[in-house]
Amino acid sequence: MATVLSVSGSPSASSRTNRLLRHLDQRLTAQGHDVVPLDVRTIPAEALLGADFRHPAIVEATELFASADGVVVGTPVYKASYSGVLKALLDLLPQYALTGKTVLPLATGGSIAHVLAIDYALRPVLNSMGAAHIVQGWFTLDKDITAHDDGSITVAPAAAEALTQVLDHFSLALGRTPLLAAAS
Repeated sequence: MATVLSVSGSPSASSRTNRLLRHLDQRLTAQGHDVVPLDVRTIPAEALLGADFRHPAIVEATELFASADGVVVGTPVYKASYSGVLKALLDLLPQYALTGKTVLPLATGGSIAHVLAIDYALRPVLNSMGAAHIVQGWFTLDKDITAHDDGSITVAPAAAEALTQVLDHFSLALGRTPLLAAAS
């Protein structure tokens, strides 16, 4: 069983990005992975913005990255790039924090004009951090994610199918056989 760190780079607890990641975590868990969620927004701002490498929350986040076999990194796209809160965390991790890890980059946004943010903004940073294998990522339009009052989401069928494929490819890269049924 692989340990997967599922990192939400959204500054909002109720964001579509955060909800989508937690939805996808369920599929990874069903595939036999031990999924550890990390919501970057819960790390104290003074630790992130003050670059306090010794702050207990930064030390804990660094340890979570070190102990993971794979990392899912999800971010909303702002101004054609990943979120500032995610950047603040990545800046505080050791230079090669992703060495030997399989990484799945995911992004959400309001327009297909931001679809290349994964390949031109996020992927180079993940690569520079030593990721062993960055699998094909996926950009999901906000309009394809419907949030419900109970915290759950519904993903539009075409987006759900694409997410199932990239998630299953990630799972295979971690050495697990994916489920045959599509994620809901």
